[in-house]
Amino acid sequence: MPATPAHILRTGILREEMQRADIDALLIYGNNWHADSLRYATDFGIQEGQALALVGRDGATTLLLDDNGEAERARVEVDCDVVFAPKLIDAAKALLARAGNRRVAASPWRLMPYGLTREARDLRISDGAALLEHLLMAKRDFEVVATRRAAALADEGYKVFRDAAIPGAKDYELIAAIEAFFRAHRVAENFMIIGVGGVEVRGMAPPVGKIIKPGDLVTTELTPCVDGYYAQVCRTLVCGPASEIQLKSFAVYQESLAAGLRSVKSGVPASEIAKAENDIFRKYGLGDYVTSEYTRVRGHGIGLFPDQRPQILEDVNLPVIGDSTIIVHPNTYHPSAGYMVLGDTLIVRENGYESLGSLSRELFSVAY
Repeated sequence: MPATPAHILRTGILREEMQRADIDALLIYGNNWHADSLRYATDFGIQEGQALALVGRDGATTLLLDDNGEAERARVEVDCDVVFAPKLIDAAKALLARAGNRRVAASPWRLMPYGLTREARDLRISDGAALLEHLLMAKRDFEVVATRRAAALADEGYKVFRDAAIPGAKDYELIAAIEAFFRAHRVAENFMIIGVGGVEVRGMAPPVGKIIKPGDLVTTELTPCVDGYYAQVCRTLVCGPASEIQLKSFAVYQESLAAGLRSVKSGVPASEIAKAENDIFRKYGLGDYVTSEYTRVRGHGIGLFPDQRPQILEDVNLPVIGDSTIIVHPNTYHPSAGYMVLGDTLIVRENGYESLGSLSRELFSVAY
């Protein structure tokens, strides 16, 4: 398949950065949980197994995949040399040997297989994570265009989700409604989890056949992908009229999100945003519920993967940077109501942010 316009632009940017850094080639690792670097360089969204790609300064790229099914798919979807390599590290070493006496940077270094890093000197590879990580965070105009489209589809998709959340519906039926909507709008990828119930629900997960009942909270995060770029929306609804307890509980999330958003601007450490969110829960005696026992993060970067750096946590001092896209979401358990979520995708600006979502940040109520 011919290269997409977005990939052609990314390839040009990558070649410029390699020229500036005096790097002859980049060796890039990817798997299904760390796919953004690989996608930036090759435009391939890996789903199974592991991959290594060698990208030359001239743009020539070889993609090694240790899963044969993925290799077959890549040959159809991407415009580069694709090799099925069940012995991935050996194949990468052979590729590096054929590359000769060149300066090769590897990224992400922290994920690079030990079989390569232990021989880094002999293979002439060095840590090149910084070069690619900056490109993954700061978005160019064409990347923002795709992210805006994904955010708009996330909002529209949530309306479909709300309409499907009726008493007697099973959680997987809501998933099916969303997938049908997204596929009709040429969205082939969507990361989504769901929660259905009351105080017994501690988080969101893939569907398991739970049946929606009057009074249940229904939570979800929708993360559609457009031209490789993801945007996410997190919302909570009640099947039927919201109770006083549910409304009072959700008000904490609204206040927490507002506090987190007030902290967002270029150069602010992720820890500061997380602390602003968490301090609202602490104010109401709910500090235990912002610990790792009940919640994972208070937001994260988003782009060519649904969950990128920086993780918004109080012990993460990595700053959010201008023109990066992130989501801020105080998603956690509330002891009086159950698990609740609320969050939007943002573009970080010099003195604040721009929200890409348009959905109301209310606790939605679905009539029945």
